[in-house]
Amino acid sequence: MRLACLRDADGVRNFFSIDDDATARKLSRPPWEGIDVAGEPRPWDPADLAAPVCPTKVVCIGRNYAAHARELGNDVPSEPLLFLKPPSSIIGPRERVLLPPQSSRVEHEAELGVVISRRATDVSREDALSYVLGYTVVCDVTARDLQRKDVQFTRGKGFDTFCPVGPWIETELDPSRVRVRCSVNGEVRQDGTTEHMIFDVPTLIAAITSVMTLEPGDLIATGTPEGVGPLVDGDSVEVSVEGIGALPFSVALRRPG
Repeated sequence: MRLACLRDADGVRNFFSIDDDATARKLSRPPWEGIDVAGEPRPWDPADLAAPVCPTKVVCIGRNYAAHARELGNDVPSEPLLFLKPPSSIIGPRERVLLPPQSSRVEHEAELGVVISRRATDVSREDALSYVLGYTVVCDVTARDLQRKDVQFTRGKGFDTFCPVGPWIETELDPSRVRVRCSVNGEVRQDGTTEHMIFDVPTLIAAITSVMTLEPGDLIATGTPEGVGPLVDGDSVEVSVEGIGALPFSVALRRPG
């Protein structure tokens, strides 16, 4: 099942179950509160898509692909490396990543996203997938120069617009071996598979929930394969995950004021 957030003509956002390329049916509440299809089929257009998540937090995993760790000159971690992005960084499909004046090197990081369905604390690896509502596409946009300068990740990862998410949540997916890609202006820069993740999705959920409680609707970004690169004003970007779909967005300078 595909679960999307769609804008109506007035910009109001509601959640829908996507029937096919032409029709969708409204849900009575956000899907992590229970999937309840309440509406009749209605037409929809890809331009209607908004970010399909409203998390209390975005938990990200650093250096979860060995080749990516090496390309940045970092050691491969012996346990999941956790950091947070603020919910205010989230944008949806076809929106704009805004390049902040504080940074001269902003990069893309294509990732598989995991959306949590119910409250999760101290979850075992064996039970972890039962806490998953579904999967989505994430780009962990990063001000690489600020990340290196600050050492910790909050500023470099946390700017408004630095977390494109979409196009929807896919509930039927095996996350163990799907392709993760990023293209910029039609040129493929990242092309990897989740089978090369150091820590798989169940391991990540168990590790995160041993530290913090995951709430319904929370989002996990599972790490990026090698090939990260710079984004500049005017770029057109598409991040995709096999079995989910494509997340397009553009890049522009952030204007003061």
